[in-house]
Amino acid sequence: MLNPDSVGRTFEGAELVTVTQSQIDAFCAVIAETNTTVAPPTFSIRITLDQFQEILSNPEIGLDWSRVVHGDQRFHIKRPLVAGDLLKCSSTIESYKISSGNEFVTVRSDLHSANDLVVSTWSTLVVRA
Repeated sequence: MLNPDSVGRTFEGAELVTVTQSQIDAFCAVIAETNTTVAPPTFSIRITLDQFQEILSNPEIGLDWSRVVHGDQRFHIKRPLVAGDLLKCSSTIESYKISSGNEFVTVRSDLHSANDLVVSTWSTLVVRA
């Protein structure tokens, strides 16, 4: 069970992430996108998922990954990601509720380039009863 005291906490990613052209090319190839001048809108999940998965795997948080399924995903893009972007990720556990024995956890992850917010993503995870 998720530690309810975790709601509202923001965690800063430990490392900066550099977007490379080869990462964009590979992502585009998988989704059959031919324009590789900018990263596709969903590319950001490649970065934010790694960051918030590490945070939510912390035993202090208490999330049971063996029962997690993906519930929802949203994006707010201020500008497209491009090769050479150096990004810092922070993730906030925004909400938590229990319904019919299932836990619903929503995490917002923000990607910043220097002091500018570039992309925000919201991921809702369902921990099955």
